[in-house]
Amino acid sequence: MPWLVGGIDQMANQEAHVTAPEDRIPFGQKLIYGCGAFVNNTLAAGVSTLTNVLIVVLGMDPRLVGWITAIPRVLDAFTDPLMGYISDKTKSRYGRRRPYIFGGAICAGILFFALWQLPLGQSTTYYVVYFLGVSLVFFCFYTVFATPWVALGYELTPDYHERTRLMGVQNFFGSVAYLFSSYYLSFVYNKKMFDNGIEGTAVLAGIICVVTIVLGVLPAIFLREKLVDFGEEEEEKKEISEICMDFFKGFAIAIRFKPFMKLCVATFLIFNGFILISSLQYFVVVYYVFGGDNDVGSDWFGHALLVQGICGLMVVAFVTWLGTRIGKRKALLTAICVSIFGYALKWFCYIPGNEWAVLIPAPFMAFGLASLFTIAPSMVADVVDADELNTGERREGMFGSIFWWVVKLGQSVAILAGGYLLKGTGFDASLGGEQTAEALQMMRLFDAFIPCVASAIAIWAILSFSITEERAHEIRAKLESRRGIREEAPAPA
Repeated sequence: MPWLVGGIDQMANQEAHVTAPEDRIPFGQKLIYGCGAFVNNTLAAGVSTLTNVLIVVLGMDPRLVGWITAIPRVLDAFTDPLMGYISDKTKSRYGRRRPYIFGGAICAGILFFALWQLPLGQSTTYYVVYFLGVSLVFFCFYTVFATPWVALGYELTPDYHERTRLMGVQNFFGSVAYLFSSYYLSFVYNKKMFDNGIEGTAVLAGIICVVTIVLGVLPAIFLREKLVDFGEEEEEKKEISEICMDFFKGFAIAIRFKPFMKLCVATFLIFNGFILISSLQYFVVVYYVFGGDNDVGSDWFGHALLVQGICGLMVVAFVTWLGTRIGKRKALLTAICVSIFGYALKWFCYIPGNEWAVLIPAPFMAFGLASLFTIAPSMVADVVDADELNTGERREGMFGSIFWWVVKLGQSVAILAGGYLLKGTGFDASLGGEQTAEALQMMRLFDAFIPCVASAIAIWAILSFSITEERAHEIRAKLESRRGIREEAPAPA
């Protein structure tokens, strides 16, 4: 890993950048911003994990489930950038982001609860129409909450390293959400508590609804935007055609900016590779390691995810520290290599009769997503500054919406492709623990090595990311010189 060695040498030979007091974000405000990450990941994990119930309990075809979960992401391709544009252009006494965060959290929580109220005994057509219809509305309000919340984080500080620390805190709290989600299936399939998985899912959805509303509104109440309206003149009212042209112009500028697109490609590959096999991992553990015993297998699947989640928290802290020492790009590359090793370990550790070995790959796999969602959002904030230097406009909402749409697109594509992969292996839920040897072998192969290949390709994109620490400091100096002022510290919560 030459980038790690070179980074350590660089760290030893030059003074570390010191964050100015006025650029620091009070820890309490970082915690509040982290509440938004907890909500964001709780909703994302709920949607992706609970689709298992559609296949296992309702008996729906995995390919069909893939389609009805992927279609709302097509809508996201329009609503995410549009919401980013609306948020960037909003002017109100409460700021550009906060009104949407507040209302979006409440509506998204209620709609998530409604999404999982699925009565037994209905036709497949009923489930498809109901789930798809509510999903489309849910994801619209999920976007109303998430896109402004993401954009808010990009403008809380202009400091290169303080951005990494902020994203480290928010990703720490976001990772805590995955500790809980690792036992979602164990909870909903608990026969002592519920008569069936549908009943358990409905109860869990209610809990997630309350958590989403209570925690989701906190960033809107207690955080303040730092770069509101600096250097902006009052705009005249525009015609619809002018607004559309302005939107598409901003969108085109964002997707043509090479450092940003390389970051999006890397994120898509790393995240998509993980999500693509997340459902396969469950089936490998349950049907290969535990011979189709869903109760015991789902518990050990939860244990593995719990270990991965706990290790992910430590990885977030480590990568945050490492990123402020050797740079964001080198820290991310190092973590990806460790995660590739972890994914490959599953081929050797997921074996029948040795359930404890299921836990061995988890600490190494944790380096993938934990590092990605600590470092990449901080890198997007640097991209926003570079774009402002080029264009004179700030587009936190636009860049944030496109970046996280790529994440959500990756999730949906992975769920859709995962359904086809599972079906293509020859898996048949009606066979229970009597799956064919060929089906089990193909599931193991996909589970272990697809994320390895995807992450390896992502390394190429990250290697060519051009906004280094030195370049980021240079950009900031030029921006502050252009504005003629140094930004004031954030208003206290």
